[in-house]
Amino acid sequence: MTSEWCGWRDAAEAALYGPGGFYTRPGGPGPAGHFRTSVHASPLFAGAVARLLREVDAALGHPDELALVDVGAGRGELLAGVLAALENTPGDLPARLRPYAVERAARPDRLDPRIGWSARLPEPGSVVGLLFANEWLDNVPVDVVEADEDGVVRRVLVRADGTERLGGEVDGPDAAWLARWWPGLAPGEPRPSGAAPPVPGTRGEIGRPRDAAWARAVRCLDAGLAVAADYAHTRADRPPFGTLTGFREGREVPPVPDGTADVTAHVALDACAGPAGRLLSQRAALRSLGVTGRRPPLALASTDPAGYVRALSAAGAAAELTDPAGLGGFGWLVEPVGAECAELLRPEA
Repeated sequence: MTSEWCGWRDAAEAALYGPGGFYTRPGGPGPAGHFRTSVHASPLFAGAVARLLREVDAALGHPDELALVDVGAGRGELLAGVLAALENTPGDLPARLRPYAVERAARPDRLDPRIGWSARLPEPGSVVGLLFANEWLDNVPVDVVEADEDGVVRRVLVRADGTERLGGEVDGPDAAWLARWWPGLAPGEPRPSGAAPPVPGTRGEIGRPRDAAWARAVRCLDAGLAVAADYAHTRADRPPFGTLTGFREGREVPPVPDGTADVTAHVALDACAGPAGRLLSQRAALRSLGVTGRRPPLALASTDPAGYVRALSAAGAAAELTDPAGLGGFGWLVEPVGAECAELLRPEA
């Protein structure tokens, strides 16, 4: 990180993944020490992913080897949780399962030796199984733009201390992306049908790098299902001032690309989706996987008090994961590869 001016994409790349970056520096608590994802909120989330994995396995006809690829794996918490959820389950899936973590940080000490670890995605067409990316795309760095006082959409430049200024006008493929996916920031003329000129001060993020990253991830699959779960918005409800922010030690903080905090922005998941992709809420997805938040019957308190307390605790955790105003409002992008998994994760309305 230096005091030079650059776009937010380059600044965040250095701050998050460069030498001594937020995600790559050795030691420390890892991402879990700074923010709480669904994986950290409750083992019910890993249990739901384990159930989805079993559904993928059945749809694919129980292949000799089934992969579970966790993209943006943090410290491997989700994979460890899925392996724990699969213990003592009937069938031979645990023996056929090949869990892989894709993460740019070093492999953690004492990680389950069954879990493979790589800084790179698998080769295209090399995976049969489930690829899951939980809160990965929001940390794929993107450029930030802002409409100036004349309504001209310009890149936002930043220094390592977080100071910003406006740079050059957006053009080329980035301008085309904004015109298609962020109409309120459509640069120049002609504008999309019904789109008004940008309002001065309006901000947003150019999601092209995330579209490309997700497409690369999906191409890893020869057959199976790819899922991205993340903070998200769609073309119909893009936030007028963008979503760039920071997190440190469990608190939201101003985004400063100096390597001491997470720098993140919500994901335009609809832009990432391929032809077969579909969007749903985490609430709908988890409910279809058995995480409902339904309270246990009160009568259980009399017949099995300990069981009632356990069930009540699980219901509370499930309610947090499916709360539409919280984690349940996350977006899930579901993309099947091959006809076998095309009908998975289609919850009832």
